[in-house]
Amino acid sequence: MTDLDFWNRHSVQYLEMAFDTGHKEKIHDPDGYGKRTGECGDTVEFSIKVKDGVLDSISFMAHGCLNTTACCNTVVSFAWGKTIDQAWEITPEQVVEYLQTLPPDHEHCAQLAVGGLYLALSDFQSGRTHRAKTA
Repeated sequence: MTDLDFWNRHSVQYLEMAFDTGHKEKIHDPDGYGKRTGECGDTVEFSIKVKDGVLDSISFMAHGCLNTTACCNTVVSFAWGKTIDQAWEITPEQVVEYLQTLPPDHEHCAQLAVGGLYLALSDFQSGRTHRAKTA
């Protein structure tokens, strides 16, 4: 496969999400944090800040393939500015549909990314991160 094949094989949405680095960071003192490792060995970490019940800031670190990065960026774009309840409604299927050209054998990357977000939401709702910061 040539480089041109790669660029022609993927949707604009996939390419934008795969190469965007604007949300790839760790938030210091997050209100919620989630880390998940998939069966493929890729690891994602999501950090969130919540203000007035809305996801005011969200970022991720992804250690794995370009597909995982594309899925994580999509999750961030879906979750940013949403309420906690709305963020719980994000599904792997929505991520796959949005990206359009995520390879079928990498749909687990969407599950990994959404699962990482869910862990951060759960952490926020349980107050674990907040208690750890004040302890």
